Amino acid sequence: MDAHDEVGRRVGDRSEELIGLSTRIHAHPETAWQEHRAAAWVGEALAEGGFAVTERYLGLDTALLATAGTGRFRVGICAEYDALPGLGHACGHNLIAASSVGAALALAGVADDLDLRIEVYGTPAEEGGGGKIEMLDRGAFAGLDLAMMAHPAPVDVAEARPFAVSHSHIGYRGKAAHAAAYPEHGVNAADAFTIAQVALGLLRQQLPSSVRVHGMMTRGGEAPNAIPELTEGRWYVRAESLAELEELEPRVWRCFEAGALATGCELEITPESKPYAEFRTDERALASYRRHAEALGRSFAGAEMAARMNRASTDMGNVSQLVPAIHPYIGVDSLPALNHQREFADHCVGPAAERALLDASTALARTAVDVAAEASR
Repeated sequence: MDAHDEVGRRVGDRSEELIGLSTRIHAHPETAWQEHRAAAWVGEALAEGGFAVTERYLGLDTALLATAGTGRFRVGICAEYDALPGLGHACGHNLIAASSVGAALALAGVADDLDLRIEVYGTPAEEGGGGKIEMLDRGAFAGLDLAMMAHPAPVDVAEARPFAVSHSHIGYRGKAAHAAAYPEHGVNAADAFTIAQVALGLLRQQLPSSVRVHGMMTRGGEAPNAIPELTEGRWYVRAESLAELEELEPRVWRCFEAGALATGCELEITPESKPYAEFRTDERALASYRRHAEALGRSFAGAEMAARMNRASTDMGNVSQLVPAIHPYIGVDSLPALNHQREFADHCVGPAAERALLDASTALARTAVDVAAEASR
């Protein structure tokens, strides 16, 4: 049997198991660095399929590495499984985990014929924690011939073109005082945030159209009759590349410094992870993925829709700077619901999501077959 047909058959044979894994992860959302059940379930599914599984990979509690095959061509498949705080799996990482498992189990059946080594990386904390960057810093992904995954979206989009992004914790410390009796004794940390946000709003008119600056206050004070002593927030800055991000960030930080200067508060800006990089696509592998996805009956979105969806930032961008990589988006037919909405989470289970899961598993596996076969010529 042709290897393409074989991996497709193997995905079909495991469809019930893969859908069950996706549904279970969806029903038990776990946020960044807390994905203990999801990581265990992914590891168990791979171990039952004959993979050697290393839990707590590289000292990270919810990371894993699972390997099968001893070939020279090394394909790495990334399984994300963290959820969004308060929104559950509104980015569909349950489907990423299950489709990556599906592709890996399918490829294991042809590993000897194609001189393959399959490596599944369970990657925690994509939603702001930079799990893959932590893993890169500890030696993961080095030497791969191809790294890949497929990400749920409202529609199918082939090429990832994410923004580079930094994630920062912002903290102002002032001085509490009774807001009515002794207001002049207070130093208002909430006012500092207000001034910073006004400054950011004014800065935006001088920023390139591709730049995004957005965030939220997570702590705004303790009581309405007390001058806020401590305020905190989380802020993201996005740009076309790490180079542009590095140039832009000082202008953003000056807006926060303005809040501190005007109110007399102390300011602390703390990175939540290293910045996520822009994506470098392996064009040959992406062309193969597109061809196999279309053969499965999938249709890719036009340029306008693609240009919106494919800008979402990902720490897979950092992996792509080290090894050849693809990060296509697989549609779950959710419109008008979009990623990071509660309604999108609802679309990440059910018939359309199940089809996306099995199609992604098959298209990824067939892509690896093509790239490995070409490398062996």
